[in-house]
Amino acid sequence: MKKTIQLLSVILISGVILSFLAGCGGKGDTEAEKFLVVFSQCNNAEPYRATQNKRMNELFSKQPDVDLAIYDGQADAGKQISQIENAIRQKPHLLIVAPLQRDSLTKVMGEAVAAGIPTICLERDILEPNYTTFIRSDNFKIGRLAGQWIVDHLTKKHGEPKGNMVELHGSKGVEGAINRHGGCADVLKEHPNIKVVHSATANWFQPEAMDRMTEALNANPSGIDVVYAHNDPMAYGAYLSAKEKGREKEMVFVGVDGLTHEGVKYVHEGVLGVTFVYPLCVDKAVEIGTKMLRDPSFTPEKEYSIESSMILPENAAKILGEAAE
Repeated sequence: MKKTIQLLSVILISGVILSFLAGCGGKGDTEAEKFLVVFSQCNNAEPYRATQNKRMNELFSKQPDVDLAIYDGQADAGKQISQIENAIRQKPHLLIVAPLQRDSLTKVMGEAVAAGIPTICLERDILEPNYTTFIRSDNFKIGRLAGQWIVDHLTKKHGEPKGNMVELHGSKGVEGAINRHGGCADVLKEHPNIKVVHSATANWFQPEAMDRMTEALNANPSGIDVVYAHNDPMAYGAYLSAKEKGREKEMVFVGVDGLTHEGVKYVHEGVLGVTFVYPLCVDKAVEIGTKMLRDPSFTPEKEYSIESSMILPENAAKILGEAAE
């Protein structure tokens, strides 16, 4: 009887030990299979940024072994830097950054790369190539397309390329604002009779654009032909301001971003004359990021460029119809 009890005790203790070891092994395996991806977003409050976040969640949610964490920099460079520093301490398998500013984010992204963290710079550049790969669209080219459309529109309106233009800029020091302005200015310099009669920074936001446009309207009572805004929320804000004063029909509004529920809709409704798609770049980021996570032999290109497109009334309805299906 005593031997039987001793044997049962040995079996019971062995079972407990084996169960413990199996549990530890299972937990370790589960953790090993999980990939942590951190996305440092510069500002969730912008519609374009919110759409980026939504799309990234949709795509990574199809990969159950990926945990996605999205940090909101709240349009504060210091906050975004602090959040990236915190991410570096977490040692994620992949870091994706949409930088708020070119200069201030350069150093901390270099620290991420130095820590051995694969890093994707998403659609806004930094001063140094402190990233594994850069996925972007060409803002200078978009600016040139906008400038050429403005020249063509004014030529059709006046019989020659002349007229008064207001330009509403995105945030200072941001690549998108710099090159959307630069590309347009590169075209307009060949047409000196197109005058930029008012230029102001509205920081990508609709309410600020309304205020800046009110100032432009007050300063130019004799007429404005074109408002070129560096994104659709600012173009729409300018339209609302002009409409308040009963002057919206004297001018045409040009935007950039081309989100279906925003810029495309505004063009279809006749609020904007045209908008230019600035691709979210998220699909490509997830595609390349997934390869970086799963294939140790994969080396991404240093840069991937995604083409823009122009949204006019002729194709806006089709895009809205396809989105509704």
